[in-house]
Order: sequence, then structure tokens, then C-alpha cells
Amino acid sequence: MSVKDTLEKGIKQKVMSTVLDIIEKDPGKNVDKIFETLKKVTNDKHQLAQIESVHDSYKNQEATRDLVLNILTKTDKKCLKKFVANFFANANWYAGSKRSKYLDEEDTKVPFTMLISPSMQCNLRCKGCYAADLLNQPRIPIEEVDRIVGEARDLGIYYIIVLGGEPFFYKEMLDIYEKYDDVMFSPFTNGTLIDEDVADRLQKLGNVIPMLSVEGEEEATDSRRGKGTYKKVMHAMDLLNEKGILFGVSTAVTSMNIDSVLSDDFVDKLVEKGAKMNWYFLFMPCGTKHPDYSLMLTPEQREYLGKRTHELRKTKPYFTIDFFNDAPFVGGCIAGKFFFHVNVHEDCEPCIFAHFATQNLKGKHLIDVFRDPFFKEIRHRQPYSENMLRPCMMIDNPEVVREVCAKVGAKSTDEGGKTMLHDKDFKDNVQKIADEWKPYADRMWNEMYNQKGNESFSRG
Repeated sequence: MSVKDTLEKGIKQKVMSTVLDIIEKDPGKNVDKIFETLKKVTNDKHQLAQIESVHDSYKNQEATRDLVLNILTKTDKKCLKKFVANFFANANWYAGSKRSKYLDEEDTKVPFTMLISPSMQCNLRCKGCYAADLLNQPRIPIEEVDRIVGEARDLGIYYIIVLGGEPFFYKEMLDIYEKYDDVMFSPFTNGTLIDEDVADRLQKLGNVIPMLSVEGEEEATDSRRGKGTYKKVMHAMDLLNEKGILFGVSTAVTSMNIDSVLSDDFVDKLVEKGAKMNWYFLFMPCGTKHPDYSLMLTPEQREYLGKRTHELRKTKPYFTIDFFNDAPFVGGCIAGKFFFHVNVHEDCEPCIFAHFATQNLKGKHLIDVFRDPFFKEIRHRQPYSENMLRPCMMIDNPEVVREVCAKVGAKSTDEGGKTMLHDKDFKDNVQKIADEWKPYADRMWNEMYNQKGNESFSRG
């Protein structure tokens, strides 16, 4: 490390020490100071813009102010410190130079986030899910998970989302979280395995923010996931909330549940339970040979999802993220650029919904995946449309995924991927859906662009 780097690191550590000291003493009375200091430790322009936006909302919107104060005053001190140190300092500030080095020197983009599915095993048998036989579901050996996480951290990836299967069914993952205590982990979980012991372990770790899957009220949940599931998830939320553990909710929005999961009653209940944020994802026709297109949102519903999640952000002490309608604020699609997915077979996919790969991590270093033409081709094509309300290469610009895979020789990683690339019925259905969405997206984009005063949106 050069003298300049050593001095810079010392200054950064001193600034972060100031923030952690504020958190330890009385964070609720020093909110502005915390925001200003966090801005100093963030050199990623997208993260900086988000912090500035939240700070502005904190000063001008009662709901945001309530959310920020709730996080600062009701979160367990260790969990709060880990969130600030691991996410803001490590992932954004310290690691930014690690990641940018590869981009500057060899046009290789190391993503901000890694998604990994270490196991497809699960304790539930939800209708329509692949986990029909527990014993036949694969998992990555824990030693290999350890290697992959370690390599990711060495490259500057300090935020890791753990998928599945059910992450808490793979109990050894808790040891991974403990070993890499300077990394922030977010397991996306059904919540039913979070009992008192698990909650105690998470509180002790401090660097885990669970995201609980909730896709409707009790009757809808239990009819798909099994009787009593809903109550178990609500109990898990109570345990996490009582112990001051940060957690959020993940919701797959379908044509059938959209009104329910965007209702005041639904959101208010989650806020009362202690959830701080909600990821809203569109139902995607992938992962199966026979997708149910009827569950995809109509253009009217997709537009409503965007408007409603924005409204909830402004009126509830709850942070909502609409993965598709918020795309303009991160430069369109972020697959392969800001995040990527390691599936249970160790294939490296650009997105959890994009079941295509050219590289497998067995016997290979992670950096070589990012050097591969597949991820570079995807990144150089982004955004796929001037209208970033049509961000996706699979359902908004479906010709792109086929062109990219053909050019770089990417192969499908499951039967659903083969269907997406080669099935004529799939192509026709998805193209029809894309064509129907386009005029809505164009109108919304023009309205958004004009409201921005003709400013350009970020292109990453």
C-alpha cells in the first residue's frame, strides 16, 4: 500500500469512527451529522445520490423522518453499527477503489453485490415450487461457499444476498456470516425457521439483515405454502423486532396479489411488525418450461405498481423498492454490472432471472468470470433502451438476451433458460407483453423526463 493510500485509509477510518461514536451515544439527536458523514464515506455516485435523496426526504417528509429515527433509535446497537460499517464504509468507501481498479485497468467491472444460492433445499413445499423432493435438491459444499465469499470480499464485494432454497435450512451459513463479519449479508427467507435461538444468533452477529418473503395475507399465504405458515412468518418478525434486528420484506407481485400487497392494511401491518423496507419484484416467466403468463402484470398494473410504491415511500415510515419502475434511477438494468448470481451449480448468471452462463466457478477464480465477454457484452449494451422504464433484456427487450447469448456462446442453466431462448410460444408471448407495455412506458418516461427538467438520468 502506498503512502497516499495509507493516509487516505487513516482519514476514512477516523471519519467512520466518528459515525460509530455518534451511534453509540445518541444517534437520534445527531441525524444530520450522521448523513453528512456518510456522504463523505460514499464514493459510489449511485449510493451517494440515494443517501442525499434520503437526507432530503428526512428533512422534508414526515414518513421518512419517522423511518430514519425508528432505525437509529430502535435497532440493536451492534446491528446498527455493523450496517453502517459494513454497508456504507466497507462496501462503498473502502472497497470502491478495489473494484474501480479493475474497471480502470482492464475494463472489467466487479459488481457491488453478489447473489448466491448455496442450496436449493427447503423446509416448505409451496405450490408451483421446484423443491418437491428435499433429498434431491443440491447444495454447494460449505467449503466452496467459504472460498467464493472470500474471493468476493477480496475483490471488494461486501454486500452479499443469500437465496435458495431456504437459506436458514443450510445452518452452516450462520458460520459463514460469523467468519466474514465485515461483510453485510441479506438472506431472502420464508421466515419459518427463525426461532428464538436463530434470532439470538443474528443479534449476536449483527451483520445479517433478513428479507422475509411475504406475498399476501394469511389465507393466500397458507393456501400456497401450507397451513400455519403465515403465523410463523409473523412470529419471526416479532422475534427480530424485539431483538432490534434490521429486517425487510420481499414480495413477488402478480396479477392476482397486486392489490393486496400494495394495500394500506398490508403495509401498515408490516410496519407495525418492525419491517423497514420492501423489495417489490415483478413475477417473471422464467425457471420453468411452462410459464404462467397470466400471473404477469398487465401494463395498467405495472404502471400502478410504480406509482403506488412511490406513494408509499412518501407517506409511510417504510422504504419501498420497485425493481423495475425504479430502474431509471440506477441507469436501467443492473444485471452483470452492479450484481450477479452464483446458482447452486456454481454457474455465474447476470441476474437471478437470467438463467444463462458462460462460466462456472468450480476450479475457477471469481475475477475470471467478470473478465469473460458475457458480462462485458451485457454491460456495454446497457441500458438496452433509451427509455429506462423498459430496462429488462428478457421481458422488455427480449431480442437482447437472445442476441447476447448467441454472440458470446452463453448456455442456458436450466430448462426455463432453454425455453426463453428457443421456444417459439415463449418468444411470441413475451414479445406481445413487451409490445403492450411499450406505449405505457413511453408515456411515463416522457412525463418523468419533463418533470426532471430535461435532466439526464444516471446511466451507470
